[in-house]
Amino acid sequence: MKLTNKKTNFIAIFLLSFVFFVSVFSIKDDSLTMDELAHLPAGYSYLTQKDMRLNPEHPPLVKDLAAIPLLFINGIKFPSDIKAWQEDVNGQWEFGNYFLFKAGNPADKMIFWGRIPMILILVLLGFYMFKWARELYGNKVALLTLLLFSFSPTFLAHGRLVTTDVGAAAGFFIATYYFIKALKENSKRNIILAGISFGFAQSAKFTVIILIPYFIFLALIWWLFKTKKFWKTLKILILVFIIGYIVIWPIYLYHVWNYPLEKQINDIKELHRNRQIPILTEALLKLSKIPFLGQPIKYLLSEWKYSSYLTDLPKVLMGLAKNPILKPYSHYLTGLFLVIQRGLGGHTTFFLGEVSAAGWKTYFPTVYLIKIPLAFHILTLIALSFALLKIKKPFWQKTFSRTGNWIKNHFTEFSMISFILIYWAGSLISNLNIGVRHLLPVFPFAIILVGGEIISWLKKPYLNSAPQKWCGVKLKYSLLIILLIWQIVSVIKIYPHFIAYFNELAGGADNGYLYVTNSNLDWGQDLKRLKKWFDEKNIDKIYIDYFGGADIKYYFKEKNIPWWGTRNPKEFEKGNYLAISASFLQGGRGLPVIGFNQPWGYYLWLNKYKIVAKIGYSIFVFYID
Repeated sequence: MKLTNKKTNFIAIFLLSFVFFVSVFSIKDDSLTMDELAHLPAGYSYLTQKDMRLNPEHPPLVKDLAAIPLLFINGIKFPSDIKAWQEDVNGQWEFGNYFLFKAGNPADKMIFWGRIPMILILVLLGFYMFKWARELYGNKVALLTLLLFSFSPTFLAHGRLVTTDVGAAAGFFIATYYFIKALKENSKRNIILAGISFGFAQSAKFTVIILIPYFIFLALIWWLFKTKKFWKTLKILILVFIIGYIVIWPIYLYHVWNYPLEKQINDIKELHRNRQIPILTEALLKLSKIPFLGQPIKYLLSEWKYSSYLTDLPKVLMGLAKNPILKPYSHYLTGLFLVIQRGLGGHTTFFLGEVSAAGWKTYFPTVYLIKIPLAFHILTLIALSFALLKIKKPFWQKTFSRTGNWIKNHFTEFSMISFILIYWAGSLISNLNIGVRHLLPVFPFAIILVGGEIISWLKKPYLNSAPQKWCGVKLKYSLLIILLIWQIVSVIKIYPHFIAYFNELAGGADNGYLYVTNSNLDWGQDLKRLKKWFDEKNIDKIYIDYFGGADIKYYFKEKNIPWWGTRNPKEFEKGNYLAISASFLQGGRGLPVIGFNQPWGYYLWLNKYKIVAKIGYSIFVFYID
């Protein structure tokens, strides 16, 4: 069947509509997840107060978009008189809880509508993946790319939530698309679009700062292997960065317009207080371990005449804040360095029976292996094998010239592969191990590359006679159809619990908690489902240890008895139910790694009790008799 543009467009619209409606219908019973508790109220505060004192460690753009529908909900009360807003430094959690659940606002309605713009960002990303794949390879690859995107459980899980992960993936991808376009066709329009998309990307999530060294690297390769025009390439690069940071300025200006200078300066002091090593210095020391970077970084920290600016960052940020023109950039940099600090510090989490705050080098490879559909892994292996088989000569023969020729002819593919390798390298050295969602920026590039190789593989017969060629092509198409059906069915089966998706290597969603928790499985999405189970069982009261953004009392009223892991089990009144989020349960059962000095083993006493109910894969209910 020939895929005309008309048929291709129709199928693409159908797939993007599927993503939209499946995402919308699946969020109805999902309670507020952990990060949404900070992001949605913060976004509303930005739009209505023009004051970004809350959640500065994430740029405002995604949160702004989430909060736009809330402007059309009548009667929302903004609690500007509470301590979390007036006095606390970044009192995002307390403010978010009060704003949504205690100020008399329609929490569930606000949460539902706040998620709709996130789904639109997801659809926008899908559209650009389809668009770029079509320009590179044609209609078949474009549709295969869009199909794999549409049935990606990770995209469907996190593209519905008021979080920055899918926004970051879209930012990385769209900015790269326009930057490469600007290199290839350096018109004013393309350079401006590249700069604007770069600026919007930087306003979505701070990890997108990686685009700066990545774009510098791409420009260098473009100059060396493609154009040989250094100044022209440098001009494009500089213009894109300048336009991008011009875009950031009015965005942040709006968000600090009513942010009192005294409050901003005090917040900067408090956010950077009690650090033995300044944030930027610590980051540079970590980077100095990379070969060839040691000596330059040593010079920056000790011999450079402006090195004091690296060791006294709060002073620099406060100086910028006092300048009305530079005040927006002060707040931008404050957030950026808070993210660097968090990445260096890590986060307590459970992984393969252990508990650590320092992270594991094997964490991201493992979660990628078990959280991504097995069918896609098989397609990736086929694509890699086919790509390697196309190499006719041993790699050691004329390696440099052959590599250079390949880059000349496949610069876009080289750019995508480079991004995947750079981002993976950064992930492997990060101490922040809290979910496969942090790998989302590599997904669009990987899906397009796999799709391109798979369609090319389908065309290559490798057999001589006509009947053999015909059979070979049919077999390959049959295998592809089987793998796609497998992925589609596995994703549809888990609906609406996309967060809890695990592939067959992990034994499916039922066994996911044995491997990892947090946003891989349990982000607080099932509290409303626990309430439904509680009502159906007609239970009088229940002990709950809940990990998530929702408020237990808001849903359970007086029928909940608070519980926490480090409480003495003897305090538990026998003959009652205990519901525990998987993150807390496994965190209290895992063995501590060397150097972990927090409480551990506090839920081992539950090993003698059976699980009487599992709520949406993330909340475990015990009956303690």
